[in-house]
Amino acid sequence: MAAKQKIQYVCQACGNQSPRWLGKCPGCDAWNTLVEERSERTSSAPRGGPSPKLVLLGDHAPSVGQSHARICTGISELDRVLGGGLVPGSVVLLGGEPGMGKSTLLLQAIAQIKGQTLYVSGEESVEQVAGRARRLNVLNATTRMLCSNDLAETMDAVRTMKPEVCVIDSLQTLADAELESAPGSVSQVREVAHKLARIAKELGLALFLVGHVNKDGAIAGPKIVEHLVDVVLYFDSDAGDGLRILRAHKNRFGAVSEVGIFDMQERGLVPVTNPSERFLSERSKEQPGSVVTAQLSGTRPILAEVQALCVPTPFGMPRRTALGVDPNRVAMILAVLERHAGVEILGHDVFVNAAGGLRLNEPSTDLGIALALASSVRRRALDPHLVAMGEVGLTGEIRRIGRVEQRVEEAMRLGFKRVLVPEGNADRLELKDRSAIVPVGTLQEALKKAGVL
Repeated sequence: MAAKQKIQYVCQACGNQSPRWLGKCPGCDAWNTLVEERSERTSSAPRGGPSPKLVLLGDHAPSVGQSHARICTGISELDRVLGGGLVPGSVVLLGGEPGMGKSTLLLQAIAQIKGQTLYVSGEESVEQVAGRARRLNVLNATTRMLCSNDLAETMDAVRTMKPEVCVIDSLQTLADAELESAPGSVSQVREVAHKLARIAKELGLALFLVGHVNKDGAIAGPKIVEHLVDVVLYFDSDAGDGLRILRAHKNRFGAVSEVGIFDMQERGLVPVTNPSERFLSERSKEQPGSVVTAQLSGTRPILAEVQALCVPTPFGMPRRTALGVDPNRVAMILAVLERHAGVEILGHDVFVNAAGGLRLNEPSTDLGIALALASSVRRRALDPHLVAMGEVGLTGEIRRIGRVEQRVEEAMRLGFKRVLVPEGNADRLELKDRSAIVPVGTLQEALKKAGVL
């Protein structure tokens, strides 16, 4: 039966489909984003052929203690975020703004893989990529390159070469000739990602897909392709000093709380193996409103500086600004300081910042935020050798947190002499040296022991 043409209008922002054109997308409320796309519709009659092959799930389950076989990229921070390395047959979507170093990172990664690798570029020529690889000193004899914007040509090259790792740079530049829509459109991105993911599973190769970002800063088409991929990574730079932070938004083979930190240098991206020292290298000492706190990023404790500035406001509605921390938790901590610690702070403009571009998203950083706020409003500098960690409750209590031993050991390794920890954790700490431990039960007690009250 001949195929019929089906006309539909697809939103280029969210992928919502409509049978007719609309000025405003009903899915995401974006204006003028619906584009006409044509597709072929075939008959829905049942097809003949052999029955599908069924397998017993237990025959394919790994034994106790085993895990997925990993391909090490040789870049410690990338392997950490991936959960220990690349899993054969996995699909990784890497997004980020232009100039973040996505291509640089992947060139460095595939250069250190011993097996055959394929780099497909739809944006740059062979000379451009080879020049960057030579500058980064990552040229090797096992990496092959293909410059193409055609999906069929790319898939033929993958089937012929059967590499261990393949990089597609980028997802928006490939186009399926069977579709009439332009490269980068929602239908093209969806179809290209679907076919590439299927061939990756079929051949058991690890596939990197580089994704552009849209004007809102999100990976283009994430809701359309994120269910097709196994890992979604986002590469950004909040600090603006050459520091790059790699975050996992989805990971079927590891924790999404892991972060990888890189320093952009002339020779490429260099992993920052000791991020605590990097985040604290420019810390303001002997200044009110500054304190060091600790949070866990996956399995790694990271010490970071919290800065707060409180200024009396003549207006009836004080301003609240939070960068790198949850503004809702800041508002809660302000109320607890006012009610249970006797710190008059609600009539001030409040600015809170996590220095260095790190996002503090753990409740364990509540105590550090509270001390920074109280220090700023009281204009009393805290001890530069002090670290504070603990969750602040609505009644002013300091609640227990997890993995305190790792956080305390990291603080003592960096030379801090006093560590404020919740009383519920202090009695259970298994440390050889407990001289730095200062247990606190309430926020008011913590403020007194920190020298703010």
